Amino acid sequence: TIPTFLTLFIFAFLYEGVVVWDALRKKNTIQIIGVCIANLALVVYTAIQVDSIQEAVATLARAGAFINELTRAEMWNDVRPFLVATPCVIGLGTVCMTFVTWKLYQVFAWDILKNIGADYRMKKRFLHYQIYIALLKFDFFFFLGYIVQFVVIVARQDDPEFALTCASIPVTIAILLAAAYFTKRENKAGMICVIVLYLGGLSYFIFKLTRMYQSGYRNSYEAVRRSLTAFAVITILLILLTIANAIICMRNFGAGLKAHLVGPGLSEEKPDMNSLSLQDVKQQVPSRMTID
Repeated sequence: TIPTFLTLFIFAFLYEGVVVWDALRKKNTIQIIGVCIANLALVVYTAIQVDSIQEAVATLARAGAFINELTRAEMWNDVRPFLVATPCVIGLGTVCMTFVTWKLYQVFAWDILKNIGADYRMKKRFLHYQIYIALLKFDFFFFLGYIVQFVVIVARQDDPEFALTCASIPVTIAILLAAAYFTKRENKAGMICVIVLYLGGLSYFIFKLTRMYQSGYRNSYEAVRRSLTAFAVITILLILLTIANAIICMRNFGAGLKAHLVGPGLSEEKPDMNSLSLQDVKQQVPSRMTID
């Protein structure tokens, strides 16, 4: 439990760093807002892990895993302050990041206006597209977080579900990449297929969430039931939001957004052809003096 928590925790911040870098590169404020929301989910996850790690320490103590000089109480007293401080630090960082996100939104709004135009409906279509792309990226993280915990802690290697679950990772990556491609190219047939696959994923997580609390499987999920429940619930909500935004994006096909998406990206500010410079208004002075 403890190595899995630390590994997933480290991966979460590395992944968020990549998402933020991509958001700054594409000037997508929605992704940065998504990172702020994901940080709140991590606050909940790290708070849950305090009790989970305490139970893991107790299990190790009963198994005699500690050396003679180190007792269970000493181990827990050394670890507990860091576990309690972790969600507090993440929460404080999220507050600061929210302020920075607001400032970035004000900067990026002007760039979007220059590239998309002042048409309110077109800006709304572009907003739905940005939300959809951001949801795909967070779908992957929470799906992977659930799968890693399930495979490492719950599943047995001799169980066919172990191999099937591992195989679902590259399949999911392919589905999410296809979803982004079909949306950008406005391919309705591809989008319908992707939505059907979303419904399959939704059914899977609802099934796994129900199974965790069935009497015949409760013991298998005992160590990570709370964290898996949190990841499963968040993933279900994200899939529902993704399906809703996929339908909205599909309804926007053929409305002119494709030309902005497949064309040049948001570029750096260029001189306006209609603007005037000081050279344009500077009064021309004769280079030589003439004598009347």
